[in-house]
Amino acid sequence: MWTDLRAWPYRLHDVPYDLRAGLPDTRLFPYQAWRRLMAAELRPKDHDIGDPGGLPVLREAIARHAAVSRSVRATPDDVIVTSGIQQALDLVGRVLLEPGAHVAVEDPGYPPAQLLFRSQGMRVTGVPVDAEGLRVDALPDDVRAVYLTPSHQFPLGMPMSLARRHALLDWARSRDVVIVEDDYDTEFRYGGRPIEPLQSLDEDGRVLYLGTFSKLMRPVLRLGYLVAPPALRDAFRMARYITSWHGDPPVQAALARFIDEGLLARHIRRSRRAYQERHERIAESLGSDFADSLTPIPSAAGLHLSATLSGPSDKQAVRAAEAEGVALFPLSEFAVTQPPMNGLIFGYGAITLDEIPEALRRLRGVLA
Repeated sequence: MWTDLRAWPYRLHDVPYDLRAGLPDTRLFPYQAWRRLMAAELRPKDHDIGDPGGLPVLREAIARHAAVSRSVRATPDDVIVTSGIQQALDLVGRVLLEPGAHVAVEDPGYPPAQLLFRSQGMRVTGVPVDAEGLRVDALPDDVRAVYLTPSHQFPLGMPMSLARRHALLDWARSRDVVIVEDDYDTEFRYGGRPIEPLQSLDEDGRVLYLGTFSKLMRPVLRLGYLVAPPALRDAFRMARYITSWHGDPPVQAALARFIDEGLLARHIRRSRRAYQERHERIAESLGSDFADSLTPIPSAAGLHLSATLSGPSDKQAVRAAEAEGVALFPLSEFAVTQPPMNGLIFGYGAITLDEIPEALRRLRGVLA
């Protein structure tokens, strides 16, 4: 299992060709517009910091954005502003789980979520995924919460099928289980009709929906949100108050204006076009130039795609690639409790379209 804090998502040194997953292209960010908004909020003014759930103007903007871009059903009162996905997960553990509770996660899956739940004293079990997403039939009976990334499974990339989503909701209803839906990069979809989030299909108020702006904007802007069912709003606000009181009012106010002025939507459209070109360039090369060593896993969204590797160990391949100036992640590092998969993860947020051919040429030499 992944445990090296230097490896996710950054390492301590740079390489010429960066194919690491989890990194958006900060060169696409509209800095001039953001500076204008931040400058306006940093002038002398009174900011409302009374609600630990976040500034009302930002909660209203997030509720509208999530409804339009992700079909999420939420009122501003349902939204809890957080400093990213990790704080949202921390709040879930504090409010709904007790030490020793059994939590199921996708396997392979997102390492920081596993580490956070373990740090709170939870038992974490990896559940295998297939072409339709997390296998509901493999869930342990005593699980109290399920954490998953159904829109773009991390790290394999497939979406969870609609039938599998309904099966998970039925399973959770029959056992009174909480579902934590991490929808971390669904805005970047390059084909096909998006499937409704679990949150919009939920009729029992057992799905907690998590979103982030770090993949859309910049990782250093630690802003995310949790959409809580009405019955849990007050508990999450109290937990947010106890742990950190409130967020950064000027940044929250600037983000609200960034959304309301249409700047976020414009930035997403521009970024989506750039990422789609990179996605297609890498997918085409994997299907032709690497046909003897790599088998791509179908994916039509996000900031990375994965491929299984035949032959050498993926960790050995990654070390050899780094020596040639190419950084990427081995798929085996993301195993939880199942046997690790041998493969490579190709992120395309931190590399330009023109740099991709040379990066892949060097990787071909390594695999050959």
